[in-house]
Amino acid sequence: MMMPTEPESLLIGGREVAAAEVLEIRDPHDASVVGYAPAASREQARTAVDAAFRAWPAWAAIPVEDRVSCVLSALATSSQDMAQRAELLVRENGKTLSEAKLEMRVFASRFEHAAVAARELDVTERMSGPPYETTIVHVPQGVVTIIIPFNAPLAILAAALPQALMAGNTVVVKPPPSTPLAVLATLRHLVRTLPAGVLNVVSGVDDVLGPVLVGDKRVRHVCFTGSVSAGSRVMALAAQNITNVTLELGGNDAAIVLEDAQLDEAAFARLAAGAFRTSGQVCMAIKRLYVPQSMFDDVVDGMRAVLSETRVGSGLDPVVTMGPLNSRRQRDYVSALCDEAGAAGVEMMQLGELVRADPERGNHMLPRLVLAPAPRLRIVREEQFGPALPIIPFATEADAIAQANDSWAGLCSSVWSENAEHAMAVARQLRAGVTFFNNHNAAAVDDRAPFGGLQQSGIGREMGREGLLSFTETHVMSVPTATARQESA
Repeated sequence: MMMPTEPESLLIGGREVAAAEVLEIRDPHDASVVGYAPAASREQARTAVDAAFRAWPAWAAIPVEDRVSCVLSALATSSQDMAQRAELLVRENGKTLSEAKLEMRVFASRFEHAAVAARELDVTERMSGPPYETTIVHVPQGVVTIIIPFNAPLAILAAALPQALMAGNTVVVKPPPSTPLAVLATLRHLVRTLPAGVLNVVSGVDDVLGPVLVGDKRVRHVCFTGSVSAGSRVMALAAQNITNVTLELGGNDAAIVLEDAQLDEAAFARLAAGAFRTSGQVCMAIKRLYVPQSMFDDVVDGMRAVLSETRVGSGLDPVVTMGPLNSRRQRDYVSALCDEAGAAGVEMMQLGELVRADPERGNHMLPRLVLAPAPRLRIVREEQFGPALPIIPFATEADAIAQANDSWAGLCSSVWSENAEHAMAVARQLRAGVTFFNNHNAAAVDDRAPFGGLQQSGIGREMGREGLLSFTETHVMSVPTATARQESA
């Protein structure tokens, strides 16, 4: 078992900078100390913005292809000590080691996808007159702040960081307060390779750093992933300087099983992973599972069979398949949603078993199926963000679609069917930014495509060409054609 690390450093202007205060990071499995993260002061946050602002003109002036090469060279250095950083992520986050290793790989692959899209920035669009010869180019915005959550900090960071850098912006990253260590350790490799000030990392307390990292007028884009309430505060603060925002604010994803779906053991495994990956703490996890009334018992039996094999404990234990929740507060919230449903007479199944885990010390929670809850219950209306899944029967497809769309959220959805044409017809009626087919959650995401939600699930898109262009401004230059000049003479 790794011993607690010495306090990490802030990464500002190409240098490692000590912070006056530290955050104690504890393992959600047993509350042991994992390490210590620097807690930046407001002045240190301002210094990070200073460094990014000074570095921006030179970085923006570098040709796109050279910027891409520079960022990919920096990425290559992050392959060092990857196994140790994956273990560190497990201990501070709670997820399993296999999930942490996958996240490390996703971090790298998203840089490669961004590089493909970034090379298109060299393409200049021209519109020939008369009356104008117009040139359209995309230029960098300036300083970008990226604020990331605890649940998949590196994967989520890589949905924005490479695009922002390759587009010619300089960046200040704020890691999550409860899970900053793997991010700091990973980005240190990039900071050492990139020009000073192009990438800066400041960890600490949200209320201390937010007014600077979001509210400083030199910050021209804030990319935030987190709760709706926190995103609303970010948007309000950014609005004071008319700062661009990209917000990914969680979801209440619906999965609809159609009557022509073929649900074998592999399909039930995908359904279970879609709901319970990272202990259900994923914005794009299945939060509501709608099934035909005629298939309800079969679906419940299939899910029960898969989830009965769940082993909950330390993510470093090789027999464990699901780790603890990241915080006691979140475990208590999910438990309260389930208790409310139980008090209303809803049947509930608690499945799997604990493995060398003490719920009094850690934040463990066995997976639960909540059977046929009423639509008004909070377990259906709210984002549980934990290992509890309502399974809801429906009478008609129209009813299922209406219930799926009856939500404040609109991040992702999925349709389960053996008929692609039928599934697509249903998908087109769903109010969601992304719809998956016969799969759900991170394993189903196409990283070449834009990602984001509708309604209160957010604003803007990450990844893909849209995600790249969101970190640029459009510059239009129009020159009168010869004919137009003659007519005006």
